[in-house]
This record gives sequence, C-alpha cells and structure tokens, in this order.
Amino acid sequence: MCNGQDVVQIAREVLRIEAEGILHLLEHFDEKFALAVQWIYEARGRVIVTGIGKSGIVGRKIVATLSSTGTPALFIHPVEAMHGDLGMVRAEDIVLALSNSGETDELNIILPSLRNIGTRVIAFTGNLSSTLAGYSDLAIYTGVLREACPLGLAPTASTTAQLAMGDALAVALIRVRNFQVQDFRRFHPGGHLGERLQVPLYEVMRQGGEIPMVRETAHVPEALREMSDKGLGATLIVSSTGKLLGIFTDGDLRRSLNTYTDLSKKTIQEIMTPNPRSISADHSVADALEMMEQHLITVMPVVDSEGGLQGILHLHDLLGKGRIRFTRQSEQRGNAEVL
Repeated sequence: MCNGQDVVQIAREVLRIEAEGILHLLEHFDEKFALAVQWIYEARGRVIVTGIGKSGIVGRKIVATLSSTGTPALFIHPVEAMHGDLGMVRAEDIVLALSNSGETDELNIILPSLRNIGTRVIAFTGNLSSTLAGYSDLAIYTGVLREACPLGLAPTASTTAQLAMGDALAVALIRVRNFQVQDFRRFHPGGHLGERLQVPLYEVMRQGGEIPMVRETAHVPEALREMSDKGLGATLIVSSTGKLLGIFTDGDLRRSLNTYTDLSKKTIQEIMTPNPRSISADHSVADALEMMEQHLITVMPVVDSEGGLQGILHLHDLLGKGRIRFTRQSEQRGNAEVL
C-alpha cells in the first residue's frame, strides 16, 4: 500500500500529464478551429454533440456549456441515433463528433447517414487519419502524448484534452456572439449565480461607515488615509449636502505623482476625477457588472436621482469574493447571510 507521500506524488504526476496534454494541443492548433467557430456561429440550426463512453460524458458537458452561453446544443447517443434519434438532426445543424481513436464503431456507423442528411460534421479526435476524420468535414486534433492512467488504458488525459477543446470552442463563441451578463442571466434564472445577478444593488452595496468618502476641501493625505482604512482602492468626494462630486483612485494617485512633486498641500478636489460613472440602487448586480466591464472599472458609486451618495460597489463584492449581506433576504429568514 502506498504511503501518503507516494499518493501525493502520484496525484501530482497525473496533473502534470494532463496539463502536458492540453499544452500539446497548442502545437497542433490551426485555422480549422476558427473555421469550426465560424460554421457554428453562422449555422441556422443547433450543435448536435455525439460520442460514446467517456467521450460521450465529455460531450454532455460541452452541450451544457454551449447551451448556457448562447449556442443551442443537444446530445445524441450514437446507439440511440442508429435506432431513430437521427430524426432529430436537420441539414442546418452542425454535428460535433467526439472520439479519441476515431475508430469507434458505434459512432462511425452513423456518419454516412449524417452525410445523407446534409449536416456538416466536425470531429474532435486524436487520430487525423481515422475513419471519423475521413468522414468529417472538419477534423480538429485533440490527441495527447500519453494517458495519465499507468496502464495507458483508461481515458484520462485524452478526455481532459477533449473537454478543454470544448471549453475553447464555447468561449470563442461567447466572444463572437458578444454574449453578455444579462444574456447569461436569461439562461440561468435559477441557481446561486442566477439569483445573484438579479439582486438589486441596494442589497449588496456598501453603505454608511463602509463608504470611503471625504469632503472636497480635504487634503490629499486625509483622502489617502480614508482609502487605506476602507480598503477599496478609492475614495469618493462629496459636498456638504452629500452630493457626489468625484472619485479618487489608486490610478489617480499614480497619475498625480507624475504631475506634482508635492501632493500634501493639494486638496482632493484639485486632483480628483469629477463626475464619475455611477448607478442607481434599484439596478441589478447584472447591470452593474455590465457597466463595470464596459468601462473597465472596479469601483462604482451608487447615487439617487439627485446625485446624492447612497453607497459604493466593488467588483469583488458583486462576484461574491467579498462580504455580501443580502439584507432583505436575511431579514425574511431571521438571520444574516454573509457570502
């Protein structure tokens, strides 16, 4: 029996082999991948994924990722396809067939029927000279140098490579389709992420004493202390009536140091960024994330209709990496929920 150190070493070697397998794909990456993305993007039908055994399991995961990110997809088992499920396939669909060897009989037997239907076939295979590759309109290499299984029998690194290529395909399509946060929310109305994206900002924004803010008459050292105390990398500048006037960030500090030799005598109003981008509290987390992504910002003030400061948002809070308290939901449950 292996001791603990041996087990850890075995696990490390498995991860190393599987990582090598994915990196090996980069050496074989070419324009065929871009063509596959173009075909799927332009297709009027769905992506029909098929495979058997471990490749079939990977195929189901690829379907789940594609479907949830704007590319209609479904999985068909090759054996079921032989017995009638091919009736679901249309000429306008794209078939994505998975087989490391490319010689899976149950899969290859349906290829002539797919050709008769008129659908394009894209293969993920480790053998570009295989039957599958020969029947396909496009064959993308997903082979590996070796399996992590010490016997070289159980699909391990090869299925990881297929999975990684499927993720690459899905992410490329996300970019091509310009798939946005609100689109993701539409396909995920349930679950934790879907729930988070729909939460109104007044439930997650930092308020009161958690807001880093100074008056416009404050000098730079005071503003820097406020930034350090609140730990958001920024401070807001407000008037005596609480109206938002500006923001001062780490980036503003660096730019100011390049302009002025001594900031200690400067008021924050002299070097702040005036009229920063802001959002109202009745917008959702998804709305705030979209605005932050569009304008490449990580901190955003929340204001009312008159420009009065109500709170502040940090990107990490919206993504769940900070402390988020769902106040309304917590009150309904009778206890506080901190994520």
